[in-house]
Parts: sequence; structure tokens; C-alpha cells
Amino acid sequence: MTDGTECIQSISLYPIKSLDPIQVPAARILSSGALEHDREFALFDAEGNWINGKRDGRIHRIRAAYDLEDLRVTLRVDNSTQETFHLLENRRELEAWFGDFLGLPVLVNRNTTVGFPDDLESPGPTVVGSGTLREVSAWFEIEDPQRTHRRFRPNIEISSATPFWEDRLFGVADAKVEFRIGDVTVHGVNPCQRCAVPSRDPLTGSVTLDFQSRFAKKREQTLPAWATKARFNHYYRLAVNTRIPVSEAGKVVRVGDLVVPLG
Repeated sequence: MTDGTECIQSISLYPIKSLDPIQVPAARILSSGALEHDREFALFDAEGNWINGKRDGRIHRIRAAYDLEDLRVTLRVDNSTQETFHLLENRRELEAWFGDFLGLPVLVNRNTTVGFPDDLESPGPTVVGSGTLREVSAWFEIEDPQRTHRRFRPNIEISSATPFWEDRLFGVADAKVEFRIGDVTVHGVNPCQRCAVPSRDPLTGSVTLDFQSRFAKKREQTLPAWATKARFNHYYRLAVNTRIPVSEAGKVVRVGDLVVPLG
């Protein structure tokens, strides 16, 4: 089922939750198991609720480019003039920029310990295979698998030719599947439950009709023999949620690192 040559093809971080990714050659593991700078910042309304792609499809129209070394972000909406902000020193100006676009007060908060993941119990990097992205792209006639990558927003893409190769990285409920990325021990937990975001074009926010039902039908039909079927109470799931033990804090995962199941 595997020839032992699967490796990291790309690493994507999302410094501001729900906005564009930045691809990096390497990422450091935090004590929480999250990747440094991933979902480090997030947008909140005055009541303390997330402002994200699930809640507001206009988020997809924002383009963001990052300089992580200097903690700067350059933003624009559609083809508008871009503006650059320091994520700490220009926090108030940054909040005003988002507020002007969204039409409501916006707060930008930071968490350097775990970031702002959807799943606090499994804050490790989400993992998907390149073969999976190609397969799902074909379902929806998406020519560029990177557009599918942007819809599902994984952290680590594995260079596997086999669709759903990563489904071997989780098992029965309350169990962990141990695997290694380079010299980092990782625990696969469960197939990631998806939200409304993958149904939208990642650059425009336009919705693909019946995306969830069409996806779930195809996912059930193509579920590989190595997947633990009991973990699919529904089939709108893709990629693997992970945890990384605190013993791995400070280690680094790199593009090209081998991905090796240990079970």
C-alpha cells in the first residue's frame, strides 16, 4: 500500500485565520503541537466571535501576502490598491482596514501558543495527499489541484500518487495512529470534518452548487480499503487532523521529509 517514498511536497501556513496561505520550506513545532505562525492571528467582532470564511464569504475576496520574518502583511480586496501593515505595530490600522471592508468593528487577536485552530483537541497540522487533491479536483472539473488545495486549506501536502493515501493515518475512535515526518513523531486522530468553505471558489467566494452532497457521494464511493469506515458518520470529510506530543516541541518539519506510518 505504500512504497516508503511519500514525503512532504509543500507546507502551508495561514498566519491570519481564514485568509490566504503562505508556503514555506520548513516550520517549527510549538509546545502545543501546532506549527509556528499557523492561525497565529484571527479576526473577531465586538462580541468576541470569530470573523472567518464560514461566517462571511466576503473573506474570500481578500488577498494577503506575508513577510513572516518582519511580521508584515500586505492586503488588498479584489484588484484594489494594496496596503502593508505590521501585524503588531499597526494593529489598530489593520483592524480599521478590515472594519472598513466588512462594515463592522473588527479586532485582531494573537495567540503564539496554539494559534486559533478549529479543533483545539487536535491542533497539529492537517495532512492531505497530492493524489487526493487531484482526485477531488477531477470530481468538480477543477483544472488546477492547487485551487482544490486552497479550498480545503491543509498544512501539509504529501507527495502521494494514490488518492486518499492519508486515510491510513487514522484508526478507530479514541486511538492514535503514530507516524513520522522526518524526525518528528505525529499522531493521526481523525478524518477532518469540513464546513462550507470548500464549496466556494477560494479567490472569489462563488459557490459550487450541491458541493457537499456531491462530494459526500463520491467520497463514499471511493473510500479506500485502508480507511477506517467507522470514523465516517458522514462522508463530508477530507484530510487528517493530528496531534504532536510535547516531546517534539522545537523540532522542524521540512519540504522533502519522508512521511512514514509506524503501525
